[in-house]
Amino acid sequence: MPPMPRARTIVVASLAVLLTACASSATTTALWKGYADHPPGYLAAGEGPVALAWLPPPPDPASPRGLADAFAFSATRALKDGPRWSLAARDAEVYTPDAALSAFACALDADIRPATTPALARLLGRLPTDIDSLQAGAKKHYGRKRPFVALGGPICVPEEPWLRPSGSYPSGHSATGWAWALILAQLAPDRAAPVLARGAAFGDSRVICGVHYPSDVEAGRQTGAALVAVLQSRPDFQADLDRARAELAAARKVAPRPDCAAETAALAR
Repeated sequence: MPPMPRARTIVVASLAVLLTACASSATTTALWKGYADHPPGYLAAGEGPVALAWLPPPPDPASPRGLADAFAFSATRALKDGPRWSLAARDAEVYTPDAALSAFACALDADIRPATTPALARLLGRLPTDIDSLQAGAKKHYGRKRPFVALGGPICVPEEPWLRPSGSYPSGHSATGWAWALILAQLAPDRAAPVLARGAAFGDSRVICGVHYPSDVEAGRQTGAALVAVLQSRPDFQADLDRARAELAAARKVAPRPDCAAETAALAR
């Protein structure tokens, strides 16, 4: 067999490098299934702004704020089985690869799938682990009973065995939703207003669902904002952010527009 021409050799070698890079990228951005195998966070154990060190305690039940919390729980039971209740139930999922992209599809005006943007999905998927790490001490220390436990009433999700004994303050789902919103607003600044509005509604869903008080949600948003602020200084996060930005920009050009009629109607109530 005659020797391969130099130009062809270069092309073949370049393709080999490209395929290797793609394979490596696919490996590092492999998707997961749910809670049991979701990706690790960015922070090591004990690293970051541990919420117990700076969050104030939850309000006393007899204080004006505590009474307002109880009133909010009671008032939102009237939403049971309505459109906003259904949206709150949907917002309870934070661990699957499509959780964030599904929740913010209307805010981004793009029906983007994790397989199309694996680096973005993985970046967002790593945040719940960090949120859990930051807030675990506060949840255990304060041990605030969830509203449906303290006051009785329906909730929008099945009562899993872990839910009743777990602390209500701060709200991890609210922290995660707000962290997602801050990052997506950074990646798609032209959609920042609807993205941030959806992030706020994501936290409100926890009150409507009956598993958190408004003060839990506010403390969660503070925790999510603290996490995002700390991650900005990490080179590994910034590298992931650059990849996610490129993926999202490309995906938004071709992604279909989502059907937002139900979500718009639910949030208008």
